[in-house]
Amino acid sequence: MFDYLFLYQDWAPTALRLALGVPFVLHGYPKLFKNFAGAAAWFDSAGIRPGWFWVLVVGVVEFFGGIALVAGAFTRLAAALIAIDMLVAMAKVKWGKVRMVEMEKTGWELDLAYFAMAAALVLLGPGAYALESVIRGLGV
Repeated sequence: MFDYLFLYQDWAPTALRLALGVPFVLHGYPKLFKNFAGAAAWFDSAGIRPGWFWVLVVGVVEFFGGIALVAGAFTRLAAALIAIDMLVAMAKVKWGKVRMVEMEKTGWELDLAYFAMAAALVLLGPGAYALESVIRGLGV
């Protein structure tokens, strides 16, 4: 009945790449370029030490990983690193401190959704309109 939809199944990873990549660029940018010291202090206060080191790692993963996802370059690697980022965020920052969904506080449901999206991209690859496809087509 809906067989024609299979013609567009390569678009699913593309939608995931864009929906995941753009927010991560926006999350990583301030860590690296706007308020590095403030982010490092927050990491320290959350028990993620040394804060300056981990904010650099997380900022690079989020900002450059997000750019890679949007471009469709190194998709599986970027998605795997973002999945790890979200697992650590859930385990270290939120697990046991807040319920999954709370009205007064930020829960961890968005972190779980981001993790699931990243895990799906690790399994699916970049999909349509990806830089990886262009490079593979050139035989590089």
